[in-house]
Amino acid sequence: MALNNRVLQAIQEGRMANGYHLTFPSPHVVEILAPLNFDFVWIDGEHGPFSLENLEELCRVSELVGITPIARVPNIELSTILQYLDRGIQGIIGPHISTKADARQLVNACYFGPEGQRSFGGNRGCHYNWGLEDKKAFYAKCNQNMLVVALLEDSDVAENLGEILTVDGIDYFAIGPNDFAQGIGYPGEAEHPDVIAAMEEIHSRIRAAGKTVRGDVVRSRWVKEFLTDSASRFLAES
Repeated sequence: MALNNRVLQAIQEGRMANGYHLTFPSPHVVEILAPLNFDFVWIDGEHGPFSLENLEELCRVSELVGITPIARVPNIELSTILQYLDRGIQGIIGPHISTKADARQLVNACYFGPEGQRSFGGNRGCHYNWGLEDKKAFYAKCNQNMLVVALLEDSDVAENLGEILTVDGIDYFAIGPNDFAQGIGYPGEAEHPDVIAAMEEIHSRIRAAGKTVRGDVVRSRWVKEFLTDSASRFLAES
């Protein structure tokens, strides 16, 4: 049956979910960091060099060590997201969600019916269709353990936010600061005061609507930061 999603468990328990961002296809990193008991590994399928074979191997290793694999996908087409889910990914971060239609499409792609339109296949994400006599129960279990995240990155997000927030099935919202800054006229200036103010306003509106933003439930760092921080400390001690 579908595996429990540790990010969703953390949200339900009222604690922060801890994880790391992986931008290169290395299952060895997931194995090496396993003793630290992270909740999730965040795989960058939009910008990173991940093939479907890479994704499948990362999912296998993640399941073996008990960490939940989630991924930012390159687009929110149903066929693209399905390829990730069929590998075993349990959380989808959908980029460039700027309209209600985008949000609805993201949800449709991630959930089986009646919540969505995810297709069932015979791949490892559906346990190769082995021992699933009660598919209705399997669909429900998968839906219960599917993390769906909307990434807000475009200039028209503020205008459309009210409608976006009416779409059910999104666990939390995040802002992609670099693309968002570029979208509102500040390319390369994600730390500009106007950008910060705009993001804070969006966060406030999300919370006011009873929804959740990334910083409320998830804490993570890039793997490269772990590597460089540790290397810097080593050199400083020599």
